[in-house]
Amino acid sequence: MEAKKGFFLNPQTGYFENRGVTVMAFNDIYAAGHQSGVCLIMHGHRVATNGDLRLEQTPGQWQPLPRDLDRQLDTENNRITTTLQYPDERWHLKGFNPMIYPDVHFTYRVHVQAEGNSIRLWVDLDAPIPDFLAGKCCFNLELFPGALFGKPWVMDEKTGIFPRQPVGPGLSLPCNCDHALPTDKEASLLADKEHLMGKGYNPITADTLIAAPYAAGKRFTGRPDDPCSRFTVESVNGEIKLYDGRMNHNNGWFVLSQEVKTGAAEKAVEWIITPSVVENWLYTPVVQVSQVGYLPGQEKAVVIELDKNDQRRPSAVLQKITADGVFPVRTLNMQEWGNFLRYHYLKADFSDMKEEGLYQIQYGGSASSVFRIGEDVYDRGVWQPVLEYFLPVQMCHMRVSEKYRVWHDLCHDDDARMAPVNLNHFDGYAQGPDTLTPYQPGDHVPGLNRGGWHDAGDFDLRVESQAGESYILSLVWETFHLDWDMTTIDQQRKITEIHQPDGKNDLLQQIEHGALTVVGGWKALGRLYRGIICNDLRQYVLLGDPAAMTDNVPGNADDRWVFTEDNPGRELTVAAQLSAVSRALKGFNDGLAADALSAAQTLWQVTDGTRNEYARMAKIHAAAELLLTTREQEYRQHLLDEQDFIMEKIQRLGWIVCRAKHLVEDEGFTAALHKALLPLREDFSAQCEETPYGIPYRPHIWGAGWQIQSMAFQYYFLHKAFPDLFPKTLMGHALNFILGCHPGSNTASFASGVGTVSATMAYGMNRADFSYIPGGVISGTALIRPDFPELLPWSFLWQQTEYVMGGGSSNYMFLVLAVKELFGS
Repeated sequence: MEAKKGFFLNPQTGYFENRGVTVMAFNDIYAAGHQSGVCLIMHGHRVATNGDLRLEQTPGQWQPLPRDLDRQLDTENNRITTTLQYPDERWHLKGFNPMIYPDVHFTYRVHVQAEGNSIRLWVDLDAPIPDFLAGKCCFNLELFPGALFGKPWVMDEKTGIFPRQPVGPGLSLPCNCDHALPTDKEASLLADKEHLMGKGYNPITADTLIAAPYAAGKRFTGRPDDPCSRFTVESVNGEIKLYDGRMNHNNGWFVLSQEVKTGAAEKAVEWIITPSVVENWLYTPVVQVSQVGYLPGQEKAVVIELDKNDQRRPSAVLQKITADGVFPVRTLNMQEWGNFLRYHYLKADFSDMKEEGLYQIQYGGSASSVFRIGEDVYDRGVWQPVLEYFLPVQMCHMRVSEKYRVWHDLCHDDDARMAPVNLNHFDGYAQGPDTLTPYQPGDHVPGLNRGGWHDAGDFDLRVESQAGESYILSLVWETFHLDWDMTTIDQQRKITEIHQPDGKNDLLQQIEHGALTVVGGWKALGRLYRGIICNDLRQYVLLGDPAAMTDNVPGNADDRWVFTEDNPGRELTVAAQLSAVSRALKGFNDGLAADALSAAQTLWQVTDGTRNEYARMAKIHAAAELLLTTREQEYRQHLLDEQDFIMEKIQRLGWIVCRAKHLVEDEGFTAALHKALLPLREDFSAQCEETPYGIPYRPHIWGAGWQIQSMAFQYYFLHKAFPDLFPKTLMGHALNFILGCHPGSNTASFASGVGTVSATMAYGMNRADFSYIPGGVISGTALIRPDFPELLPWSFLWQQTEYVMGGGSSNYMFLVLAVKELFGS
């Protein structure tokens, strides 16, 4: 069958294809994360995205976004038409949008049509834009900066090179908001804050400074030097301008933008996009293995990712690297696994290779990273950076140093003030009509300036992250009894010194640090806090040292806010977690252990576990952990009383009750549990067969790395309770996925600084330096819908490279130790 010429709309994928080039039109849904609108993927790399109408030339994360209303594929005319509407009210309702444009309500359609080797797009408005959007409303196409630094562009007759950092001059766009910055911020803290956040006040600046365009013209060409990346955008009815979105937002991209003219409606914007299509291009085969290596007794498999059109099958050769050079060991028996996402996969097992040493796998002109086989492969620099670096660096309310380096100074020692009532915070926190405590809005709440870890890149303390991290670390201690001391942690002086032992177990000190914030909040407020977070968007976007966020003097306007909530499901989950924490701290900090257990038992007694299904499951979780801690019959009886519900919700509760089944000591309960787990075993087996990696890969927005780690963490307890039902293989597959055997051309280990190649640009506190924190584990390879796996080396894509607390690194550490235990000699 003769190959189709030019771009064609594939009804199976829902996008346009032309050999190695894909043009998507609103296949994806996450414009705030640079993955929506018109998207251009060229020869294995995404080069442009978010082609759509915007209300600024270089909008940021909190600017208004449209809502998709309808998307139609017209294969007869090779066209995709998407209907959208401003604004997407869902963003406003959550408090995400502190800069609201007044009276912005309009509907429009974006038509994208294949015409030979080009794509024509045009925008039809239901009505012309209002006058106040003149010069602001524009059609934008964002260009990924990380691939463009030092690369050329051409605009008509003008030429240029994309700079590594944004440079002036700038332009000031007047703010459309109807409320100026208060002159007395302290006086307005409680009275005006909700109004400011909801009525148009921009906490960063009253006006918006953007970079003056590098060029303006009718025809833009990017990367004219590279046939695999060259594309041209030509305007039929206006002027295209090239902007640098990083001038006003550090996480911005380069932007091609054409302003919508007032009075225009039909074909308000019309572009012709012509990507270079390399004839007979094939995706370079990617050889995927663990970037760390394998235990001799561990299952080992190489996965090779190919273009679906690639019929070549060179030999895959396992090579050993010695002091004398590189020598072939054997030719691997490659099996055709089949198609997954947009690629074809081969797979070969080499588990019988147990000889220790350095290895590499060569497939034609492609090669894997160098990896090791050895009994000590996980003994140094694999899970250890989590304890040596990541957890210490994330510690809040401490000064953290590493010899000559100060990771951050003492921070947030002024925590915290009671949040205003009836408030939706821009990061999703919500305070209801009451503080639920004796404190009034604006009151300083003492006792909140100890313990905790900064979550993600925004430095907040969410109770589920703090208690969840402490819980996983407690189970690491309880399961593997780590003996590790490489850090000084002085809670009295609030000093942490990396690589300076203090004679105390680092793992227990970290568990203690998490317990200090959760238990401290409980004692200070008389209930759990929901979270502690900065009160101002200017603070929220802080890059760098968190000590710069506040002045460490309690009672000032810069203090963070503490939120509370009535959420029985979350409260009972924390009760379960605190119960485990109390076991770990017993004998290390007996007073804190007793306080943690007291809080857990009180929450068990006073929290309504019947309000909803979430609360009911959380009460079962709490019962299991409290039974493990106290051996009291009340908790055993609760598990027996809830037996039918447990079996009904076995997918969520199975691993939890498996941990406590030996204390339930009821044959009927154990038999029912075994029977209920049979379908779960089949579900795991079916999911693992979905991919060539032996592990399910089902990302939604964020990469699936954390979810895979969490699944493996829970699976460990299923395996220990019922090894006949749950073989250990899944955990080995999960670890290999995290360490580099995952889809896409970027095979970096998700654990920063771990393995031959790893994620060394990450969304942590030092992301503005395009750097990383060793031992942090990123979210990992995301999916550009419907079928393009992507892990960009870029520190500002939170859905791909973010660090978080509550399982990101601690689940990874647990998984490494579990694999070592299960597969080691």
